[in-house]
Amino acid sequence: MAKQEDQFKKVLSHAKEYGYVFQSSEIYDGLSAVYDYAQNGVELKKNIRDYWWKAMVQMHENIVGIDASILMHPTTWKASGHVDAFNDPLIDNKDSKKRYRADVLIEDYCAKIEAKINKEVNKAAKRFGEAFNKEEFLATNGRVVGYQEKINTILSRMGASLEKEDLLDVKALIEELEIADPLTGSRNWTEVKQFNLMFGTKLGASADTAMDLYLRPETAQGIFVNFLNVQKTGRMKIPFGIAQTGKAFRNEIVARQFIFRMREFEQMEMQFFVKPGTQKDWYDQWKTTRLKWHLSLGMGAENYRFHDHDKLAHYADAAADIEFKFPFGFKELEGIHSRTDFDLKAHEEFSGKKLQYFDHEENKSYTPYVVETSIGLDRMFLAVFSNSLQEEALENGTSRTVLKLPPILAPYKAAILPLVKKDGLPEVARKIMDDLKWDFNVFYDEKDAVGKRYRRQDAAGTPFCITVDHQTLEDNSVTIRHRDTMEQKRVKIIELKELIHAEVAVKNWLQRM
Repeated sequence: MAKQEDQFKKVLSHAKEYGYVFQSSEIYDGLSAVYDYAQNGVELKKNIRDYWWKAMVQMHENIVGIDASILMHPTTWKASGHVDAFNDPLIDNKDSKKRYRADVLIEDYCAKIEAKINKEVNKAAKRFGEAFNKEEFLATNGRVVGYQEKINTILSRMGASLEKEDLLDVKALIEELEIADPLTGSRNWTEVKQFNLMFGTKLGASADTAMDLYLRPETAQGIFVNFLNVQKTGRMKIPFGIAQTGKAFRNEIVARQFIFRMREFEQMEMQFFVKPGTQKDWYDQWKTTRLKWHLSLGMGAENYRFHDHDKLAHYADAAADIEFKFPFGFKELEGIHSRTDFDLKAHEEFSGKKLQYFDHEENKSYTPYVVETSIGLDRMFLAVFSNSLQEEALENGTSRTVLKLPPILAPYKAAILPLVKKDGLPEVARKIMDDLKWDFNVFYDEKDAVGKRYRRQDAAGTPFCITVDHQTLEDNSVTIRHRDTMEQKRVKIIELKELIHAEVAVKNWLQRM
């Protein structure tokens, strides 16, 4: 656990030092759980968004995109259930005066049990070596089986209690497990209460006539209310999808873990409209497709897993999360939900407008079912960044900090480095940069010794360094250095564009799916 905390502190420190994420309003001591993306961070975030959009929209002829407004008619949120049911179960510690999400306290307790399982697995792996069968060990080891049964029992009970809104039993479970305040160790808890997460605002010229509105807590509803507009104007046939990226806002009382849980965040969502009765097949298909997208980035299959929901939302008949191994453990990265026909029927009821699809082949109208894929862009940013940050021991006894971002996502694809600031080398380097910047985001650096500049670019996540030296003046060749291997080789200037393109082309990455 201490090792995880140390790694997470390094992530936070590196994100600021290398221009990825700043605390919002830092000169005024900041604003809790609100962050600004800095010069490198905004590029990484944009590249993640673009990679998602190309995979989700550009590569699917039956999926289109929209950009709905943040402000929506207030009845939207009554119809969707957010006004009445968009709550978190909160509990206060009477001694520390700290507030926590009750479900998170229980999940963290289970995570500690899971850490014991991992410890047993690691011990067994060392003992048995290559003969070790992890799946068999997990299924047959008495201690591990007992740990897993305990986790399943706890989460099942919590899910059932939350679904029934039996908050007394949620508190009882916390007390039975002897869960203590993480900061003080106190077990003096209040009752569990539900807290609505929506931000309220007003629309109007005066307080007397202003209309009460909400900042949207999710982007999905903008898709649902535009379902018929998109379907008719795009002449879309079932099955088809509508995708959207954009800001959402939640009044998280227990915001924590850097950009993992924020009050202002960005979502990348796609709602896929299908014929009733086919939703299960599409749900399974999108689970597979979305996991392949994640794996295409090469961040390690062992860092992903599916978690099926014990507690289903009021609109769902199936739900699963793709969880990622963050520095603080496995947590939700993306959700895949079979939302049934709840949303369209609810908006039809509250608006009085028909939101159905006319199937010409069957000559009848029906309300489509929906399969949703929803990923937090900020969480994806944190997953990529934390997974990429590594400390490497080198053969000469030194070490380096390297940010091994997938090249397709890296803010800068190459850094152009003149060996010295004289003899015409900067002029040649600038010419190379001026040529490459039409196709790639590239960086110019002539300060300090070239070795120090290499280290700086390693830590910033730049995949390639291109060094212009005196030989360049003779034969138009440069040294290109690969970030991950530190391998250096001589190539002609004319070959640079093709070489970089092969490493960062979207096609070459998405074809891994």
